[in-house]
Amino acid sequence: MWKTLGFLLLFVTPVLAQERITAYDALRVVGVHVNRDAVNHVVSVTGTKGDPQPETWHVFLEDRARGGIQDIVVKNGRVVSEKPASMVGSAQGATINTAHLNLDSSGAFQVASHIADKSGTRFDSASYTLRTGSRGDPTWIVTLHGVNGQPVGTIHIGANRGNVTRTEGMFAGATMQDVATEQTVYHERRRREPDQEQASGDEDEDNEHGPLYGIRQRMRGYFDRAQDEANGMWDRVRHSFTDFMNR
Repeated sequence: MWKTLGFLLLFVTPVLAQERITAYDALRVVGVHVNRDAVNHVVSVTGTKGDPQPETWHVFLEDRARGGIQDIVVKNGRVVSEKPASMVGSAQGATINTAHLNLDSSGAFQVASHIADKSGTRFDSASYTLRTGSRGDPTWIVTLHGVNGQPVGTIHIGANRGNVTRTEGMFAGATMQDVATEQTVYHERRRREPDQEQASGDEDEDNEHGPLYGIRQRMRGYFDRAQDEANGMWDRVRHSFTDFMNR
C-alpha cells in the first residue's frame, strides 16, 4: 500500500508544484520575506502572460529606508530576486491601501473574462497590474492578449467593490455589415428632409451623431449590461486581503 501511495505522490507532487499563485499569494510571500508591514507599502503588483495566472509576479515596494522603489520578484511561491526599480512619477501617496483590497487576481480574471465574453473578444492570455486609481482606491487593470501576443482589450476593475469602471478596445467594434447598414439608414434619413428648415435641423443632428451613431449606442448598451452582470458577480469573487493575511 505504501509503495502504491509513494508512486501516486511521485506524479501528484509535480502537478501541485506547477500550480501558479495569485497576487495575494505573492504579497504573502513578500510579507514573509521582508516583514509583515511590507504589504502596507506596496505601490504596484504586476504579472504578464497569465494563463490565467502569471508564472512570475513583480511586487513594487516603497523603500522608506533607502528611498525609491524595490522590485521584488516572486516565482513558484518564493522570492527569486530583489532590486531597485524606477517608476514613472513619484510613489509618495500612491501605496495601495490593502484594507480596501477585496479582489484577488483570480477574481479579477473572472470579471475580465466575463466582459470579454459579452463583447465577443477572444483572448489567449492576460496581464495584470494592481495600483491605485485616480481616487486612491486599488484598481486592477487587466489586459487581454490574442494568440499573437497583441493586446485585444483592457478592463479596469475597482479592487474595492469589483465594479468595472472602464474598457479599452472592447464594445467599440462593428462588422462591415453593421457599418453598411448604418450608413444606408443615415443617408436615407437625409434624403427624406421635407424642407430646408428641417434639413438644417437634421444636419445639426448628423454632425453631432454621425453615420455610426446607432452602432455606438448599441455597443454602449452591451457594455452597460455586461457591467451590471459583472457587478452581480461580486458575492462570488469578493476576497478580502485582510482576511486572507489573517487566516
